[in-house]
Amino acid sequence: MAKEDTLKLEGVIEELLPNMSFKVALENGMTVLAHLCGKMRMRNIRVLVGDKVMLEMSPYDLTKARIIYRLK
Repeated sequence: MAKEDTLKLEGVIEELLPNMSFKVALENGMTVLAHLCGKMRMRNIRVLVGDKVMLEMSPYDLTKARIIYRLK
């Protein structure tokens, strides 16, 4: 699977979980479990409850996602 095959969606952080994991509510009403991508961890970008984020998901598992960008 190539990186181009991922789904990009927007959501809002609902809950902070241990190990840099988050519960994110998507625009379509679904809730997914998400973690920060490596570049966001390296740059020490903070994500708090209520922040809008851009997610990247695999079409094979629609319950997990990767946070790739924090929207302003």
